[in-house]
Amino acid sequence: MRTSVLAVGEALVDVVDDGTTTREHPGGSSYNVAVGLARLGTPVELATSVGPDARGRLLREHLAAAGVRVTAGSARATPTSTSVARLRPDGSAEYDFDVEWTFTPPPAAELPALVHTGSLGAFVEPGGAAVEALADALPARCLLTFDPNVRPALMGGRTAALRRVGVLARRAVLVKTSDEDAAWLFPGRTPEEVVAALLEEGPAVVVVTRGAAGALLASRAATVAVPPHVVDVVDTVGAGDSFTAALLAGLADLLDAGRTPDELRAGHLFTAERLTAMGIIAARCAALTCSRPGADPPTRADLDDLAAPPTPTTTSAATPTPGSPS
Repeated sequence: MRTSVLAVGEALVDVVDDGTTTREHPGGSSYNVAVGLARLGTPVELATSVGPDARGRLLREHLAAAGVRVTAGSARATPTSTSVARLRPDGSAEYDFDVEWTFTPPPAAELPALVHTGSLGAFVEPGGAAVEALADALPARCLLTFDPNVRPALMGGRTAALRRVGVLARRAVLVKTSDEDAAWLFPGRTPEEVVAALLEEGPAVVVVTRGAAGALLASRAATVAVPPHVVDVVDTVGAGDSFTAALLAGLADLLDAGRTPDELRAGHLFTAERLTAMGIIAARCAALTCSRPGADPPTRADLDDLAAPPTPTTTSAATPTPGSPS
């Protein structure tokens, strides 16, 4: 059997306002990651919270079309959450949220080898506390991955957010964040300093995406800087989630190839060459998502059709710095 992923987090409808028209798309960080994984061929189930209304049906139909299963505890009686994304001239977005988030963890015996969480699902209560409890109770055979995907208005302030980031980072094999997230969580630190500090918490891999500047991927052995794949940007909605999905698909591939969870935790598998390969694929997934309206991640076939990206620019030894981000 192929390695599967449980994505845990909010599902919502993105209402995208470009100043001229308004469009509605399925969304939510872990929701988008689940769709991205399914389109890349990785078996995935989503533990979320979806209402019985028309927007909830839109979310469920989109998941079914992508091949994402939904856990039995994901139904709720209240309206489906929404996010209003107002596009800036460069295609980036700012968000307003109307979110309700509760979470019922599946039984430990039903958990797959990879569990992913992040964004509102990791911070908005009461579901956020349940996510933390799940992370604390994960069996040794399960690996956690985490993307804070910061939404300051709903995270209860920086102090509370940093505490949970620290808790989840210490339990994660991979932490992915963006330079904007890092700037809010760790003001005054460079992306390189954030990478080093997060590595000190214990993940085997830390990734910081930097928009048009590409991404940094680091393990205890190496750091690589991967350039972006250049496309005509329609908007950036869901691009970071597509990047994350590609990273998780890479971890699933390692487990499919016979690597053990303990080997991934130890980190020695994540050489400069492996980090580079993971980063290139993830950058291509993000670029394709940016070339489309809304969170619309690519399939494997889409990636095959995309021209080869440029060669990464740097490879260097990782140098962790003292200090804890939590």
